[in-house]
Amino acid sequence: MPLGVYVHVPFCARRCDYCAFATWTDRHHLFDAYTSACRREITETQLARVASVFFGGGTPSLLPADLLCSILAAIPRQADAEVTVECNPESVSAQALAAYRAAGVNRISFGAQSTAPHVLASLGRSHRPGDLPAAVALARDAGFTTFNVDLIFGAVGESAEDWARTLDDVVALDPPHVSAYALTVEHGTPLAADAARHPDDDDQAEKYAAADEVLGRAGLRNYEISNWARPGHECRHNLLYWRQGDYRGIGCAAHSHERGRRWWNVRTPERYIAAIESGRSPIAGTEELDGDQRRLEALQLALRTREGVPRSAIPDDPTIQRLLESDGERVHLTVEGRLLANEVAVRLVGA
Repeated sequence: MPLGVYVHVPFCARRCDYCAFATWTDRHHLFDAYTSACRREITETQLARVASVFFGGGTPSLLPADLLCSILAAIPRQADAEVTVECNPESVSAQALAAYRAAGVNRISFGAQSTAPHVLASLGRSHRPGDLPAAVALARDAGFTTFNVDLIFGAVGESAEDWARTLDDVVALDPPHVSAYALTVEHGTPLAADAARHPDDDDQAEKYAAADEVLGRAGLRNYEISNWARPGHECRHNLLYWRQGDYRGIGCAAHSHERGRRWWNVRTPERYIAAIESGRSPIAGTEELDGDQRRLEALQLALRTREGVPRSAIPDDPTIQRLLESDGERVHLTVEGRLLANEVAVRLVGA
């Protein structure tokens, strides 16, 4: 299996109301120290050449481009490695994109979420609808031939027409890849504290089905529950996760996996920097899966994908069987099954 690297950039200009990630809006003074700590962790990890790198956050595009590129330069990569940087539409520039391309970045992921102004406001987003097409144009001008548009559906005040318009607006940009996630309520967020803003399950189910239809009609095939792509534009780094591959997490709160062993770094950037600078391990905790746990997890993850699993791997459970469709000797989730993927996972545990 190929090896991937995830680099966590924990800085944001503004925290979205639904976000529970390890991100901060008041730590910009740590840019240099944090970047230096990431480079040192990479060096001490002694990585083999990796097949994919993913800069996530937070808002990686908020970090000065030369600092981000210095982290990338420290990572040994295969010649055809996929390198993705998450960008907010309002914080990307032609200069930054040119620097990314020169450093080896070949994929951009734009956090658009919606093209309806009132929906963006409901989510706590700061960009305007027009920022997305402008950012996509800049990426194409910089030479990026593959990119992703991230969407979120189910915000309060988002009508079916709003969501349909967002899908049409995104399809008009001819993206090679689109991710669409149901809004989830995470503990401790402003969204969690306001029950009136919690999403409706039936509304989200209808919007997911609409996304699958519209994106499929535009030539984007669903290859994982929340991801659609044109052939050859699937995110190789994300597929590494779904295939239970090995990856290294760099930076605060970053998670790693190797052959069933998982570990994660301390959550705050200050503690992470202090650990690295003092020569201590930044690891905060570990867990190890036994053989049965790994096999069950592999089955649950593979069922999330279009590749699916061998028919023989599925228990004779009528509830599970009705949510599957066959592709030769393999089975994968139907559209309804994707909506009930968590229920399928629970029943697999019981079986």
